[in-house]
Amino acid sequence: MSEVFKGRLAILGLGYIGLPTAVAIATRGVDVVGVDINPAIVAAVSRGEVPFTEPDLAVAVSGAVAMGRLTATCELPEADAFIIAVPTPFNEDRSANLSYVKAAAEQIASRLKVGNIVVLESTSPPGTTEQVCRWISALRPDLRMPLDGENGADVYIAHCPERVLPGRIMIEIVTNDRVVGGLTPKCAEKAASIYRLFAQGEILLTDAASAEMAKLVENAYRDVNLAFANEISLVCETLHIDAWEVIRLANRHPRVNILNPGPGVGGHCIPVDPWFIVGAAPEQARLIRTAREVNDQRPHHVAGQVVEKAQRFRSPKIACLGLTFKANVDDVRESPAIEVVDLIAKSLPEVEVMVADPYVDKLPKELSGRDNLRLEGAHSAVEKADIVVLLVEHDPFKTIRHTRLGGKVVYDTRGAWRQ
Repeated sequence: MSEVFKGRLAILGLGYIGLPTAVAIATRGVDVVGVDINPAIVAAVSRGEVPFTEPDLAVAVSGAVAMGRLTATCELPEADAFIIAVPTPFNEDRSANLSYVKAAAEQIASRLKVGNIVVLESTSPPGTTEQVCRWISALRPDLRMPLDGENGADVYIAHCPERVLPGRIMIEIVTNDRVVGGLTPKCAEKAASIYRLFAQGEILLTDAASAEMAKLVENAYRDVNLAFANEISLVCETLHIDAWEVIRLANRHPRVNILNPGPGVGGHCIPVDPWFIVGAAPEQARLIRTAREVNDQRPHHVAGQVVEKAQRFRSPKIACLGLTFKANVDDVRESPAIEVVDLIAKSLPEVEVMVADPYVDKLPKELSGRDNLRLEGAHSAVEKADIVVLLVEHDPFKTIRHTRLGGKVVYDTRGAWRQ
């Protein structure tokens, strides 16, 4: 019978992945300590509250805290297993910034005991799990590491990347298959014992580098597909053809599944992860690099189209609907909508730009300080605007009647208002 983890678990990072993972494990009867460097997040979780919006998460956190299974702190406690779920952004040169992972590994090193398990969940370039092992080994020469050979290792280190969709995290964290890659087969098995607590999907055991690469490939695949859709949109725009209709018809082929174009590609994963592959093998990852460049350019094209349309008016007012990176969530990380709004406001400093988003209550820091930008309710913004730009297909936006758009220049980047 497969081993199931028993003991105390600490999760470093209480963000979009760390907190749902903590709850999923805590509600299975395991004592979980969530660790975060942000005191406000720790205080919120300690009260049983959620510091961001995600369906079903608030009830789960409240219940886990009330049961006494989930606690939060800024100080890393002793535990039997540690999960690293901290950010892995990229640097200016688009190489992976592993400073948060390194800091977490160094914290864990001071608490490690014989038999402990360390799992890296943060999306990382191939070789990062090995690097975590080396960072820990440098601080704990008294412990035998998996890289020293499988026989006699004192701790078990593995990688298990998250693969969930914001807005469905609490469903997919349980139902999706999980890839667990160990520095040794024993490491993979030990780490899998944690995910057997709550995962209903299949748990696939492999080596750490393959697990790291698999996650990057998943997001690069979607990025390439999105780049194809965005490029088709550009071609159709040039030829005065409806791209949405072309894609709809092409997708009736049984082996074709083109995604929908948009103002760019956002979120913490898809715009970032492909660059980790490019960084690992720059000469070989030519298609992946090109796809990233196509998608990175997309917000500039959209903003340019809006600026061009604004030239038709003497004193235009522009309404931009949506700031988050996808529909019906409050997550603005790497959002192309923010970049589009910023480019429009920067290019038209004398033009009033109204921004509406039902999930955002203040302008993101990237947009703060611009005198011609302000948040406004969607209906009010649409009513006042000469140009309406749909950047995110939030459900409330899709219900705006076409009669309210009459006489206005409408730029629907999502195809949500097509008849």
